[in-house]
Amino acid sequence: MRALRTLGAALTVCAAAWLTAAAPAAADGKDGTDGKSGTEAPTEAGTGFRTATEIEPGQRATATASTGDYLYWVFPAAAGQVPKVEAELKLPDVSSRHGSATWQLDVYDGLRRHQPCASGTPTRRAAQRDQTVTVSCTLRQVRSWSERWANDPLQGAYYVRLTVVDLPAQDLGLPIDAEVEASVRDAGGAHADGGDVTPLNPVLRAGTAPGTAPGTDAEPPDDDTASDSADDKGGKVPHAVAEPEDGWGSGWWSDRWVWTVIGAALAALAGVGGYTLTRGPRAPGRPPIGPGSDI
Repeated sequence: MRALRTLGAALTVCAAAWLTAAAPAAADGKDGTDGKSGTEAPTEAGTGFRTATEIEPGQRATATASTGDYLYWVFPAAAGQVPKVEAELKLPDVSSRHGSATWQLDVYDGLRRHQPCASGTPTRRAAQRDQTVTVSCTLRQVRSWSERWANDPLQGAYYVRLTVVDLPAQDLGLPIDAEVEASVRDAGGAHADGGDVTPLNPVLRAGTAPGTAPGTDAEPPDDDTASDSADDKGGKVPHAVAEPEDGWGSGWWSDRWVWTVIGAALAALAGVGGYTLTRGPRAPGRPPIGPGSDI
């Protein structure tokens, strides 16, 4: 009976540790972190990597474009998060189209490496009678460190590209309306990779001196502060995305803590069980043997 009570206590501890560790992931909004309150969603898209429109996780950005345009957005993702992008296109009127078209959603990291989708439908063909088409892509969990030869998703900026890849030539230039939403789900394990790299967050205007507008001949200040990094002074150099509120580490929680607690509970249970089995049964009413006894 004592062993059964010990087993029940150990299982209770494991369940409590699991629920406590999983709570941060379930406490966020839809699919992860919502956008900052009071920030209006963008109503346009960029036409390239350098002009990509920044969106916050949880925002639903819109854009009006022409069929055949390349539409670009960019959003931040921290270590331990699982990014997901979903786009919905309102196609031109059926009477103005001449056939079906294939739409594609691509996601690139800060080094402009194409990231494969772990799930979702990044490419979908819309028939001529369809009025809307939806494409989506869920990436692998973002890591804080990786080998040089690997193509693992790393913390930093992530670019979204939406375009049509196959359609009748007569349909080029027809108007479309696009809606894109990027979300991040905190999966934990932000510190489980054994290393850390600088976030892949490209500079928009490389080579521009802090406080100097592009195209001007103003001389940079010649004091000692001019050589300091602009990032250390509050991010004066414009980057592709702003740093998330919780930083690039995605919070304090790591799923390693869960398995550490479960492993410790199981080890304690194994120790109690081993002791119970090896000590042998105790005879009831057996008189003690020692100084002062009659034996």
